[in-house]
Amino acid sequence: MTAPLVRRLVPSDAPAYRALMLDGYARHPDAFTSSVGERAALPITWWEGRLSVEPVAREIVFGAFEGDTLAGVAGLSFETREKARHKCDFFGMYVAPAFRKLGLGGQIVDAAIDAARQRDGVRLVQLTVTEGNVSAQALYERVGFVPFGVEPMAVAVDGGFVSKVHMWLLLSA
Repeated sequence: MTAPLVRRLVPSDAPAYRALMLDGYARHPDAFTSSVGERAALPITWWEGRLSVEPVAREIVFGAFEGDTLAGVAGLSFETREKARHKCDFFGMYVAPAFRKLGLGGQIVDAAIDAARQRDGVRLVQLTVTEGNVSAQALYERVGFVPFGVEPMAVAVDGGFVSKVHMWLLLSA
């Protein structure tokens, strides 16, 4: 494998982004609040919109590429309300099974944190991780995220529920 490239995704990446995320929703329904059915029904224009190239886009998504293959993704959603503009949410982290254990997840998280630091006024990043997903939570803790609570019954999955651990990272000046 070649050295991975991590970059912000653009609208032309939408088909690959959609395919990778639909795979993630199908393989790990407990990890995402959205379902594969909900997201599969969305038009490609929705996926393209999420990949806006506007300098202050409400959402930005990063992808890790192995050659021409989109291997992993995650995004940031920036708060637009005046009293909450100091926060953003990290969302949609997924690395395809064939590309796990290569450090791609950490590289994607680092790229997202760097982007959050560059956004004027943003002071912290928040995320949720499925309770019991030890490897994902450990990755987030390695880069400085701290748990601050557990939301019980956060997501309904396969007739049951999973809880979500809420984490945050204070961005240093």
